[in-house]
Amino acid sequence: MTATLKVLALGDVVGEPGRRAIKEIVPALIREEELSFVIANGENLAGGSGITESTVLDLFSSGVDVITSGDHIFRKKEGEDLLEKSRRILKPANYPAGTPGIGSTVVNSKDGGRKIGVLNLIGRVFLKTVNCPFEVAKREVEKLRQETPIIFVDIHAEATSEKVALGWYLDGQITAIFGTHTHVQTADETVLPQGTGYITELGMCGPYKSVIGREIDQVLRMFLTQMPTKLDVAKEDARISGALFEVDAQTGKTLSVRRIHERISSRTKTGATRW
Repeated sequence: MTATLKVLALGDVVGEPGRRAIKEIVPALIREEELSFVIANGENLAGGSGITESTVLDLFSSGVDVITSGDHIFRKKEGEDLLEKSRRILKPANYPAGTPGIGSTVVNSKDGGRKIGVLNLIGRVFLKTVNCPFEVAKREVEKLRQETPIIFVDIHAEATSEKVALGWYLDGQITAIFGTHTHVQTADETVLPQGTGYITELGMCGPYKSVIGREIDQVLRMFLTQMPTKLDVAKEDARISGALFEVDAQTGKTLSVRRIHERISSRTKTGATRW
């Protein structure tokens, strides 16, 4: 049993290009970095919105251990059944009572030696009204800490301020917190004063010749005309984006945070290109 763990957190996986990037890159990263655990946000897995059984299996078969989500998780009816059946797929814990699924879980590390807690939250600023993420976080973290000191939080939110505030609120109580939803990786990875790893936004796993995963011409038409427009998932320049946290397995504190950003083409042709 190692004294440290390496946990990879990946941003929103967008459609087939995102799933393909995960398949091509993540298994190799697991071997190269000796990763203990992988978390990925999957709310955009199936055609850019929602989840299906086959798209979830794509991630699990590539080495993802827990799938988090956000405001698109219920876009496909099949998602409700998947959330009810699996403890490895999460909805935001601060969704109203009665929505299918669970918002937090504890899953063993890849070697079976450590329990790792994962909590999924969604923000309220510029999104639908849900229960307070701060209050729910406090309750859920207290519950998870009864099983393990190693706890990761995905805050799926629009507003940078809300993500930053939640990071400070939870500093010292969890291992790490990372933001998802806005699809553009931020450069503020850090370890907060009381040992909690933090990054405002992990970025996107998907097609980067796009506007945050969608076809450029369609998005431009929408902005220029303000007319309802179908926004298809783009196809080119598939990449993964996220952060790698090195963790003290005894205390659950983060020792370091490193951004991860890789192209499929870079890895298969000239070796990995990382930011």
